Amino acid sequence: MADTALRRKRSGGRAGNATRRGTAVIDQMPWNPPINIDRPVEPLDETGIEAIHHGAMRILEEIGIEFLNAEAVEILRGTGGCDINGENVRMGREFVMEMIGKAPGEFTITPRNPDHAITIGGRHLNFGNVSSPPSYWDMGIGRKVTGTREMCANLLKLSQYFNCIHFVGGYPVEPQDVHASVRHLDVLYDKLTLTDKVAHAYCLGRERVEDVMEMVRIAGGLTDAEFESSPHMYSNINSTSPLKHDYPMLDGWIRLARRNQGLVVTPFTLAGAMAPVTMAGAVAQSLAEGLCAIVLAQAIRPGVGCAIGTFTSNVDMKSGAPAFGTPEYMRATQMTGQLARFYGLPMRASGVCAANVPDGQAMWETSNSLWSAVQSGAHMVYHAAGWLEGGLIASPEKFIMDCEILQHIQRYMDPQVTATGPDEIAVEAVREVGNQGHFFGIQHTQDRYTTAFYQPFLSDWRNFEAWEAAGGMWTPQRAHQVFRDIIASFEAPPMDEAIREELAAFVAKRKEEGGAPTDF
Repeated sequence: MADTALRRKRSGGRAGNATRRGTAVIDQMPWNPPINIDRPVEPLDETGIEAIHHGAMRILEEIGIEFLNAEAVEILRGTGGCDINGENVRMGREFVMEMIGKAPGEFTITPRNPDHAITIGGRHLNFGNVSSPPSYWDMGIGRKVTGTREMCANLLKLSQYFNCIHFVGGYPVEPQDVHASVRHLDVLYDKLTLTDKVAHAYCLGRERVEDVMEMVRIAGGLTDAEFESSPHMYSNINSTSPLKHDYPMLDGWIRLARRNQGLVVTPFTLAGAMAPVTMAGAVAQSLAEGLCAIVLAQAIRPGVGCAIGTFTSNVDMKSGAPAFGTPEYMRATQMTGQLARFYGLPMRASGVCAANVPDGQAMWETSNSLWSAVQSGAHMVYHAAGWLEGGLIASPEKFIMDCEILQHIQRYMDPQVTATGPDEIAVEAVREVGNQGHFFGIQHTQDRYTTAFYQPFLSDWRNFEAWEAAGGMWTPQRAHQVFRDIIASFEAPPMDEAIREELAAFVAKRKEEGGAPTDF
C-alpha cells in the first residue's frame, strides 16, 4: 500500500483539498482538554478492591522492593517507617497509607504558555503524544528506519499542531543521529521552541534531569522560586519489574520531588513474564511497585504532585511478545482505576498497540486502549497518538489517525451531546414537521446543523463510487498527505527572542561541558 500511495497523485477528498482551505490544513476541534462526565467502569466489587489492596500491601510488607539507589534508601530509613535490609525496603500498610495520603488528589502543570496548563486529577482527561520509540515508519519511506532529529522534530510539530494533544512526552522518536550525551539538550531545545505545551524530562541521571529543569525554567521566564512554587513540567519513571527501582530513575525522581515538579510512576508489568499470569496478581504487584515510589516522593517533599500509572498487559504465550489493547489490558486498566480512586491518587494510562503499521489491527487495539483509559477515569493518557510495534516504532500517519479517535472522545464527552433542555427535546420541531415532512429545512435544524454532529478531518464518508473516482485513497494515505501538509505549513509558537537566546546559550554551554556522561 505504501508503494501505491507514492505512485498516486493527489486528487479530491478532504486531504486533497488541504491546500485550498487557506492557512488551516484541517478543521480541528479547539483546545479543550475534556472533562470525563461518565461514571467509570468498575469490574471489581468492594471485596475485589480489598483483595487487590491487601495483595499489594502484603508484597510491600512481606517481600519488599529493591531500591537500587543508596540515597533513596537513606531517605526512607529516615522516615522511621521502613524495615530495611541492604537495598530491600519493606513498608507497613499503615505507613504507606499515611504517606500517600500526603499526595494531592489533583494538581496543575503550567508550561511556558499558561493557556496550555493541564490539571491532573478530578475528572480531567489529558492526552499525550507517543514517546521513546527508537524507530520510525512513514509511508514516504515505506520501511522501518532509525529515528533522527528531523523525524523527532516533525512529530513535535504534530504534537503542537493538534489541539487534542495536551502534553508532550519524552522523545516522540529517539534521534539517534545525536549523541546520547547531548541528545536531551537538542530535543528539549526543539520541544521548548516548537511547542508551548507541558514538557517531560527523562529520569536518566543527574545531568539530564537538572538540564531539563533549567531549560524549562528559562523557557518559562521563571525565577528559581517561581519554578519551584508549582509544577511546570513532569517526569515518568518505570520500575524494573519485578520489584525493583533502579538508580538513575530514582536519582531523577528525588531531584524532581525536591523542586516540586510533577511525578508519575508507571510499573511495566507484563502478566506471565514480569508479573503473575493472573491480571489481579499483576495489578497488585504493579500497585506495590508504584506506591512505594510515591512514599519516597512524599518523604522528600510532602504534598508534591504524584500520579500512579498502569502499564499492565499480557504477553503472547506463544511468542513471549507483549500484547496491547487486549481484553486483559482493558480490564487491568479499569481495575487500576478503581484502586487509584481507593488511594486518592491521579492515574496515568496509555494508548498502545502491538501492530507494526497503521492498519486495522493498529486502530482497534489503540481504540481499546484509549477507551479503557477513559473508562478507568485516567487523567493522563500517554502514547495516545503515534505508537506502533509495542512502542518500538513512531509513525506520523498513525499519529494523525489516532488524533481522529481523540477528537471522537473529546466530542463524546461534550455535555451538549446529552443535553436535555427544551430546545434539545425539541417537541415544537416535531410538531412543525408532523408526520408528513422532514427536518432538513426547518429553522431548528438550520440553527444547529453546523455544530450538531462531529465532523471528521480524516474519515471519508462518501460512497464507494465517489471515493474511487476521487483517487480511492485509503486512510493511511490520507493521513500521510495531512502529515506532509501540516509540516509544510507549520508555524512555531511565539517565544521572546531574549529567552530563545538564553536557551540556546545554555545548550551551547552544556555541550561544551560534555553534556551527560555516557559509556561510549
